[in-house]
Amino acid sequence: MAEYESLEYGQQLPYNLEAEQSVLGAVLIDPSCFPAVLERLRSENFYRPQHQRIFEVMVNMFNLNRTMDFITILDAVKDESIFDTEEDAKIYLTNLAQVVPSAANVDAYCQIMLEKYYMRRLILASQEIIESAQEAQADSDLLLDAAEQKIFEIRQGRGASSFKHVRTAITETYETLQRLSGEDRDKYKGMSTGYPALDRVITGLNKSDLILIAARPGMGKTSFALNIAENVATKSERTVAIFSLEMSSEQLAQRLLSSQASVEGKSLRTGELSGDDWVRIAMASQVLAKADIYLDDTPGITIGEMKAKLRRLRKVDLVIIDYLQLMSSGRRIENRVQEVSEITRNLKIMAKELNVPVITLSQLSRGPESRADHKPMLSDLRESGSIEQDADIVLLLYREDYYAREEAEERNIANCDVAKNRHGEVGVVKLGWDNRYTRFTNLELARNEP
Repeated sequence: MAEYESLEYGQQLPYNLEAEQSVLGAVLIDPSCFPAVLERLRSENFYRPQHQRIFEVMVNMFNLNRTMDFITILDAVKDESIFDTEEDAKIYLTNLAQVVPSAANVDAYCQIMLEKYYMRRLILASQEIIESAQEAQADSDLLLDAAEQKIFEIRQGRGASSFKHVRTAITETYETLQRLSGEDRDKYKGMSTGYPALDRVITGLNKSDLILIAARPGMGKTSFALNIAENVATKSERTVAIFSLEMSSEQLAQRLLSSQASVEGKSLRTGELSGDDWVRIAMASQVLAKADIYLDDTPGITIGEMKAKLRRLRKVDLVIIDYLQLMSSGRRIENRVQEVSEITRNLKIMAKELNVPVITLSQLSRGPESRADHKPMLSDLRESGSIEQDADIVLLLYREDYYAREEAEERNIANCDVAKNRHGEVGVVKLGWDNRYTRFTNLELARNEP
C-alpha cells in the first residue's frame, strides 16, 4: 500500500508503509537476513521516523555483535524510548512480526522502499529548485548548475554495488581474455590513440579511465588531444565528444582541418590558400564530415551539464575536455583547490558511470620554468594533488626545442612522459612534432618512410 504525505505546490511524498513494516518484520522473525538488508538500506531510506529509529537500533546491535532476536530487539527499542510506553513498543513490534508473510522476500521489500525513497528525493530536490528560482536575486546559471548537481547526487546514490566472490571475478576476467584473444578482439581492447609506441605503454584508451594530459602553455596539449580524437574517429570509426572551454568550435575545426589536410594553420586563419591547399582541404573535409566528432564550446561548463549532453548523444566512445582549470563545480566553493578536487573526483565517477575513457587536459604550474632542463614533474600539476590521485594515467608533454630553439639536441621531437600508469609501466614515449600543421606524428613511421 502506497501512502502519501501532502506538501506545498500540490505535491505528495510517496512511501510504502507495508514495505517498511515488512523489512523490519523480516528482521524480527529472521535476524539472519539483516546483513543483506544492511547492504541495501540505510536509516534515511525509511520514511517514518519511528521506523528509522528502530532500524538504527538494529544497526547498533549488529555493530556491537549483540544477539538479535525479537526479545533483545524489543528490549533495545524500549531503552531508546521510541514509543510513548513500553506496551506501545511491544504491540507495534508484534504487529511488525505478524505483518510480514516471509523473510525470504526481504530483498523485494527493500527494492520497493528504495524506489519510494528516490522518488521522495526527486520531489524534495524539485521543491528546493522551485524555491531557489523564486528568489528575487536568483542567478540562472547558478540555479542550473545547482539543479544538475542535486540530480547528479541522487543518481550517484543508486550505484551501490555488493561484494563479488573472487571466483566470479576470475570467471569474468577469463571471459574478457577470451574476447581479447578472439577474432573480434579490436572491439574489446583499449582504443588505439593512433600512436603505437604510446599504446604499448598505456595499453590504449581503456573504458572508465580518467587520462590526464598536462603541459605548460605552448607544448601542444590541445593539438595532441585533437590528434587522438581525429585518429579515434577516422581510423577506429568511434564516436568522440570534445568539450572546449578555451577555444571555439570553429577554432577546433580549423585545427582538425590543418592536421588532416596538411595545410598550415596560418593559411587557414588568413585565407591565403593555394590551389593544392583547396584540394587537400576538400578531401580532408570529406573525411572529417564522415567522422563522429561532436564539439561543444560552452564556457565554464559543469560535469552535470556534460553528463546531460553526453546522455543525449546516446552513444559515445571517448570524451575529451580542454581544459580542467576552466571547469566549474557549479557550487560556491571559496577554496579553489577544494573545487578542483571535487571536479576531478566527479570526472572519474563520470568515466566509470559512462564506461568510456575521459581525456582531460590540465595546465602545469611554473615549476618547469625554474628547472635547468625544464622537464615537467607530477608535482607541477596545478591546484590539487587530487588530480594526480584521481587520474588513472598522467601524460606530461615536453619539447626541448621550445626552450632551446638553436641548442636543442632533438629538434621537432616531443617527449610524452607517462608519469603515472595504473595499468603498467611508466616511461617516456618520443613522438614527432610538426609545428606547421600542429600535429604529432609517429617517429617509427617517419624514419621508415623513403
